[in-house]
Amino acid sequence: MLPEPSPFRYAAAVFGSRRIGPLGLLAGAAAVVLLAPPAFASEGGDPVVPLLLALTVVLASAKIGGWIATRVRQPAVLGELVAGILIGNLGLLGIHALDPVKADATLAILASLGVIVLLFEVGLVSTVPQMMQVGASALLVAVLGVATPFALGWLAGAWLLPGQPAYVHAFLGAVLTATSVGITARVLRDLDATRSREAKIILGAAVIDDVLGLVILAVVSGVIAAADRGEAGVSIGAIAWVCAKAVGFLAGAILLGRLLAPWLFRAAALVRVRGILLTAGLLFCFFLSYLAARADLAPIVGAFAAGLILEGSHFSRFEESRETTLESLLHPISTILVPIFFVLTGMRVSLGTFADPAVVGLASALIVIAWVGKQACSLGVLQKGVDRLTVGLGMVPRGEVGLIFATMGAKLTLGGEPVISPATYSAIVIMVIVTTLVTPPALQWSIERRKRALAA
Repeated sequence: MLPEPSPFRYAAAVFGSRRIGPLGLLAGAAAVVLLAPPAFASEGGDPVVPLLLALTVVLASAKIGGWIATRVRQPAVLGELVAGILIGNLGLLGIHALDPVKADATLAILASLGVIVLLFEVGLVSTVPQMMQVGASALLVAVLGVATPFALGWLAGAWLLPGQPAYVHAFLGAVLTATSVGITARVLRDLDATRSREAKIILGAAVIDDVLGLVILAVVSGVIAAADRGEAGVSIGAIAWVCAKAVGFLAGAILLGRLLAPWLFRAAALVRVRGILLTAGLLFCFFLSYLAARADLAPIVGAFAAGLILEGSHFSRFEESRETTLESLLHPISTILVPIFFVLTGMRVSLGTFADPAVVGLASALIVIAWVGKQACSLGVLQKGVDRLTVGLGMVPRGEVGLIFATMGAKLTLGGEPVISPATYSAIVIMVIVTTLVTPPALQWSIERRKRALAA
């Protein structure tokens, strides 16, 4: 009598092959996921048991999706997002074993920590002096790259979502202000174009764009939170107060942080224990994130400010800094936590909503606005001889920053309902996917076109 089929026996047979390769890994993972009995995904007495399965599924799908994306010369984040969309919509095929993963509260907390670590890393790659040295062009490009998409997004929301409150339209505009500096920086590095004037303007503007976008996110989120608490109206004064609070927190955190951080990290360096450099950096990040939350701002605002404040000189007294950097120490943590956020984000996208023509229309409009809004920012380039098309294309991808903004909107409530509905959320994610997918080849074409023109 043949033994009863088992996903574990099948996976063992696949993984036992000497020539497993990536396709074998994919087949083995699919066998475990698709053939696993329903009891395997059910909750047991120990709450860590379902979390173990959820982490297995999310991390495996993230790495497989990221590998496939990099094989086709796309950012790994795109593969993680698409992997989440695929496994999150297995219910359309009658497979519901992984449905509990979407609602796992502990996994959602890990994803939120991943976002905080991600914004901390983004802040670490830039410093305040660097932001002040990028010039007037980068500042003007950033301002236009935020103001134009915000206005167009608000107008598109008012036109396509007339039944929704103005807060929803404002948040839609806020989402479109984002720019993924990580994706653009990766493309410029791969093309060996980071020393060009276009690249310096793009990277400088993208960093300023992130700061301005976070301020807008903080303002819009604060106004929505106030309205949800039932506070009477939202006056110009209330909006100005939220804006002042957001700008004041960032400015205050940066000024005080630059004064106190050297002293704090000198004191931390006196603690001669293993891992103190990483611990001190995370303590600084988490505390500023906490202060931002207490100020009714998004915790990621504090995380970004923490990374922006810290510089290499703060770590010179640590023995560990002679062999490594804080960024490299953070890498293993972000490698685990950050993909959880992107996979869960993809899993929340319901492909069934695209049967609704209204969702398809909204997604199409957002894609057009995403491109037009960022191309308008190229008008801010003041130097002669700079390729404005390359600058505009470099600001287009929304990537992880746009997803973070969208997720914040999905968590905010207004009258008991999420500010960003599932249908609107799906449309936003498709916009992020398209801008992230199309920008790298478009930017590559523009840079090579520019090189050929200069060589002619």
